[in-house]
Amino acid sequence: MRIVLGSGKVFVTEFTGSTIPADSVIETDANKLGAIKGGASVEYTPTFYTAKDDLGSVSKSRLTEEEAKLTCGVMTLDGTTFEKICSTATVTTTPATQSAAGKRVVKIGGAGNDNGKKYVIRFLHEDEEDGDIRLTIVGRNEAGFTMSFKQDEETVLDLEFAAHPHDTDGTLIKYEEEIPQLTGSGT
Repeated sequence: MRIVLGSGKVFVTEFTGSTIPADSVIETDANKLGAIKGGASVEYTPTFYTAKDDLGSVSKSRLTEEEAKLTCGVMTLDGTTFEKICSTATVTTTPATQSAAGKRVVKIGGAGNDNGKKYVIRFLHEDEEDGDIRLTIVGRNEAGFTMSFKQDEETVLDLEFAAHPHDTDGTLIKYEEEIPQLTGSGT
């Protein structure tokens, strides 16, 4: 058993195959979504149908539906972040020259611009004492976002990534924990 303390990092990369890539492929600086503010959470919600007789003496339940989502707040971002969190975002970048600054333009909207992409979303909680924890889903941000610019606090994008089944078993969440190697002599 372990006590989990602290937040972690979120990585997002396009899901192009039928298997989740190796940790070393996902967990790179290029795939880091941004610095997390307010932690992250994973929620799993099953829905059951229960049939009961009128007197409550017999019943039977069956799982009929399930939903999973990963939520987090992202505090650091740039225009390229929107490509990973908004399916209608298009990003155009003009590089800087000696005579002019560069510019990045993000256009968001237009249902016909939905790119249909799915992403591997990985939350990594690093723990040197008890071992790292990885939570992985495949899906996309389906809850939109709000950008608030306030005088006395940072802008945080609160995101909600909906999980889609990512293997033939219908897996929505993959939870992995490192188990530290036992040391010393004894059982």
